[in-house]
Amino acid sequence: MERRIGTVLSQVARLMRRSFDERARAIGVTRPQWQVLSVLHRMEGINQGGLAEILEVEPITAGRMIDRMQDGGLVERRADPADRRAWRLYLTARGCELLEQLQPLAEETADLALEGLPEGDKERMLEMLEKMRLNLTRNRASDPSGQG
Repeated sequence: MERRIGTVLSQVARLMRRSFDERARAIGVTRPQWQVLSVLHRMEGINQGGLAEILEVEPITAGRMIDRMQDGGLVERRADPADRRAWRLYLTARGCELLEQLQPLAEETADLALEGLPEGDKERMLEMLEKMRLNLTRNRASDPSGQG
């Protein structure tokens, strides 16, 4: 059963990403850019290391993404007042505008994926997925070997 759940979740996630990518491509945005914008919207002032961890990429990869997005006027780095070697990341006004354009695309993608499901089932499914995430996060954090 566990493998089946993982397989189906993985397939649904991949198809949702593909569907979103097709929509976002029309306005010239990649999924990694969307992910960065989303994280910075929720966690304004995060440092590059924290961003890399959330995105599950190497810090150098996150740094290059931020370089390109800063060049495009979407994000800005500000000196960290507590650590002069570190930078804090923030959305620019242009980044916020782009995020506002992307939000309806994300909603369209979710609506398409959930089409035909009763509202109560949608809410229950979200609750169950959040519980699964909590279970896996808690188990990973409590495992001293780091093996999850």
